[in-house]
Amino acid sequence: MPVYVSMLRGINVSGQKKISMKDLATLYESQGLTNVRTYIQSGNVVFNAAGKDSSGLARKIAKAINEAYGFEVPVLVRTRQEMVQTVKKNPFLERKGVDATKLHVTFLAQVPVKERVRQLEAADAGIDQCRVIGSDAYLYCPGGYGKTRFSNIFIEKQLAVGATTRNWKTVNVLNEMLV
Repeated sequence: MPVYVSMLRGINVSGQKKISMKDLATLYESQGLTNVRTYIQSGNVVFNAAGKDSSGLARKIAKAINEAYGFEVPVLVRTRQEMVQTVKKNPFLERKGVDATKLHVTFLAQVPVKERVRQLEAADAGIDQCRVIGSDAYLYCPGGYGKTRFSNIFIEKQLAVGATTRNWKTVNVLNEMLV
């Protein structure tokens, strides 16, 4: 049975849209998803699902959360193969001296328009850098993610797509959980 990871955007941040991971796992199971495992409080869930596509799963999960909690939460779903490629294709890993603790991936709901990608990658962000490959925006923020211009909101506005960001450690842990 295929394995997926879903990443929820904006839950359990500053007391907003609170959902315990135990309750979230129960909600996923109530939707017929199996082998449900969560990672940290920011809404990362690994699960198995038969005969589903990623976008259909994302809509199903978002609808179930809205019905159960009364608020909308953007949900992005990736397959095991997609996550493996995300890890493999990080362009900043090829560079010498890159501090892996300063790497992030912004997962995009769809592949953005090329002109918007060019504009984003050319944005003046000081020492911070962004490279978009497919439906992933790779970030290198030597000054820290909390100080970068390449915030999740900025990337969503520039690319006109929904998104959610994870640090490199989380991306790798989720990738390992998909095995």
